[in-house]
Amino acid sequence: MSKRNKVWLGAVAAILATLVMGALILPKSFALAALCDITDTLLLASGAAAFIPLAVRSRGRMRMFWSLIALGLTFWLGYQVFWTYYEVLLRREVPDLCIGDIVLFLHLVPLMAALALRPHAPRDEYAARLGRLDFALLLVWWFYLYVLIVMPWQYVVVNVAAYDRNLNTVYLTENIAFLAALFACWIGSKGHWRTLYAGLFGMSFCYTLGSALANWAIVRNVYYTGGFYDIPLAGSMAWITWIGLNTRAGEPQRDARETSTVYGVWVARCSMIAVFSLPLFAAWAMSDSAVSPHIRVFRLALTLAAAFLMGLLVFARQHLLDRELIHLLDQSQDSFDNLQRLQAQILQSEKLASIGQLVGGAAHELNNPITAMLGYSDMLLSTHLTAEQRPLAAKIGQYVRRTKSLVASLISFARQAPAPKSPVDLNTLARTAVKLTEPQWKALGIEVRTEFDPALPKVLGDSNQLLQVCLQLVANCLHVLNERGGRVVTVSTKSETDISIVQIATEAVPVTLSADGAAAPVDLADGLGLSACQGILHEHHGQISQERRENGAILLRVELPITQSAPVKPKDSTVPVMWQSQPYA
Repeated sequence: MSKRNKVWLGAVAAILATLVMGALILPKSFALAALCDITDTLLLASGAAAFIPLAVRSRGRMRMFWSLIALGLTFWLGYQVFWTYYEVLLRREVPDLCIGDIVLFLHLVPLMAALALRPHAPRDEYAARLGRLDFALLLVWWFYLYVLIVMPWQYVVVNVAAYDRNLNTVYLTENIAFLAALFACWIGSKGHWRTLYAGLFGMSFCYTLGSALANWAIVRNVYYTGGFYDIPLAGSMAWITWIGLNTRAGEPQRDARETSTVYGVWVARCSMIAVFSLPLFAAWAMSDSAVSPHIRVFRLALTLAAAFLMGLLVFARQHLLDRELIHLLDQSQDSFDNLQRLQAQILQSEKLASIGQLVGGAAHELNNPITAMLGYSDMLLSTHLTAEQRPLAAKIGQYVRRTKSLVASLISFARQAPAPKSPVDLNTLARTAVKLTEPQWKALGIEVRTEFDPALPKVLGDSNQLLQVCLQLVANCLHVLNERGGRVVTVSTKSETDISIVQIATEAVPVTLSADGAAAPVDLADGLGLSACQGILHEHHGQISQERRENGAILLRVELPITQSAPVKPKDSTVPVMWQSQPYA
């Protein structure tokens, strides 16, 4: 504890000791009453001031908790200042039917609301708006209870004895309810929070006991201000300062029991109980024949007004809960959709793994005949060939090497091992894909148009694998046009922010209707080819998208990130040299 706090507590102890000595030494007099009123005012002011720094240093729910405690103590202080004003400054007794009594009664409501926040327990779903509505509902209910039971004897039919009796009964009930809430928080908390609640419980018990003793003494006409019966009350007021200066309760403990859901249910139930209690009070008011008819009418009208106001608060609370529920349902739906996408990705990965095993086995079987073909083509070039035969034999060797490279790419895909990458020109790959598929599209009578961006940035990748993607997609589009009767395919490239794009588009093709009259789906190609393309693009951190338009046209879009690294010496490319730099016409 800091030196300042020690001095502060010393001053509080001195004030309390002065009051005790005065109660034991001084006779019943104005001086004793003034001493009691002034010391009580100072003690309550000290207690309220002790909690204000806690509210200033905190945030969120913690700030609300400490602020509500300070507010309750401020109400109590305000009532004591009113009492001191009458007895010390005006030098007369406080009126029996005092309007300020309601302030003393309501000072426990902010304290109850502070406990309702349960700051010792971590809670995420209990919104601050709901806490404010619970506080408003609690305030309205207790205010209604006070007006219903106490005020009729103050304004409707004046009766001092009935007023005092009902006031003491309602105030004692409120104190017992506050003690019960403190006890529940005490046994449900740990560490510094348990110490705090234990201190508040002890202080409240001391005050409740002292208040009951004072009322007992008043009934027997042995009470006077500053007497022996005021010592427990003053002791509880001094205890508040000790609690505020010694508390070290901060943020909720991580190991605190997670009971927020159950608590939220009970808060809603208590709200319903408060609302459902109104008809019971109305029935009691109508059936109480011992009171004046004016009081019965007053109580009935008050109950109807309270029912309307509390109904609005409950409706607002339920509206907020419904919004929170809808939000949680939306989050659950999003989580379910994400789970479905994850399952689809897992299935796709398993499918790619199975395809990889199949492709790997087939590729190994193809290596032997390809190696033989490559050897025979080289032997053919070493023989005496005519001028017309030698280019054809060289082209055979180029295609065999191209096939061997593709087989190597398939083996790399099957092993799921990343291939070495270097800067690649997508214009060259797209142009090569068009050239290699030329015999196919010319035989089908299909026109292939090209629109290449000359300033297209390069991408980092494996030229053989990316060429395989281009070949597969062009072949797919040619297949669709052959099936549907289209005649034009456009291969284009362009760049956007940080990506290079290859687009393969078909013209509008006739839409085929199924037996039930619905448009038949467009089959872009076998799953093996597209799965291999998706696997390759995934390895290159790219993606492929497909768009089907209403007129039957198809757009395939391949996106690859632009390389920002320094140029890397490329490996031996299998793209024919004649197609790497010359535009296709």
